Amino acid sequence: MTTSFLRTLAAALLATGALGAQAQVLNLYTARHYQTDEALYANFTKETGIKINRIEGKEDELLERIKNEGASSPADVFITVDASRLEIADKAGVFAPVQSKLLDARVPAHLRTANWLAFSTRARVIVYNAKTIKPEWVQTYEDLADPRLKGQICVRSGSHPYNLSLGAALIAHHGEAKTEEWAKGVVANLARAPKGGDTDQLRAVAAGECGVAISNSYYVARLMRSTKPEDVKDMAALTVVWPNQKTWGTHVNVSGGGLVKTSPNKANAVKFLEYLASDSAQTYFADGNNEWPVVKSASVKNPALDKLGPFKADETPLAKWAPNTAAAQKVFDRAGWR
Repeated sequence: MTTSFLRTLAAALLATGALGAQAQVLNLYTARHYQTDEALYANFTKETGIKINRIEGKEDELLERIKNEGASSPADVFITVDASRLEIADKAGVFAPVQSKLLDARVPAHLRTANWLAFSTRARVIVYNAKTIKPEWVQTYEDLADPRLKGQICVRSGSHPYNLSLGAALIAHHGEAKTEEWAKGVVANLARAPKGGDTDQLRAVAAGECGVAISNSYYVARLMRSTKPEDVKDMAALTVVWPNQKTWGTHVNVSGGGLVKTSPNKANAVKFLEYLASDSAQTYFADGNNEWPVVKSASVKNPALDKLGPFKADETPLAKWAPNTAAAQKVFDRAGWR
């Protein structure tokens, strides 16, 4: 073989990745699709030189894709919202433990499980119309089952992950039997059959169709930050409550992710997860959806969150309540919360 032929062969092998260092890439499967995430990913590539190949989709679709791809899945990291969805992915065997002293130090222990962790948080709040509801009637989640609220509650489906996570947390605090009793009370107090998203519940309360709703905090923050006349009008009619401030605190859910078990780029995946716990990334991660960072040193300048003010959050570890998701679905089904 001539020297020129060998040089040509080596160049071809390098071009195909068969010789030399492996291309620095990260294959990210994400159910998050916020504009600020673009800057989040671009900054990671700028800092590390690792290119992100991003696959976006709905949570169920991405999870099914990873399962179907099996051992040959190119996915390195899977990110989604809500602890119930992360728990479903974990039970499906998607995640592998991450060994990282940095993540252990920066992400609070109650916001980590053995296989996945949170990167931002959101609260499940009670919102009411002061024209029809007295504030002392709606200070806890348990209050929502009180017969004095009969015909006053608007809420989305009991099969939605946001409500399932709340149910899972209630099971952790009260057990299945009492949580089922609570769910039956909520169903008895419904103003209408469950339908729509959290924003629909907020608008229904503002319009007087019902007096009380449960909503994730970021939906409230979106209305607060909106300058649209109809949003300003709706927000003026609503009062927000941080539930259970005198007991275990307001239920807090998460946006998070983890290392995919079959990741072909594990070192890059760990770097990315550690990057998400950096102060700069936490700001992008949280502000993208009016949420709170999990790292205490990260700063967030969000006028809506500032106006909502501080609150006592339930710090029951994710690992103690997220696994109750399946039980919560059974409880809600028996209670007739469809």
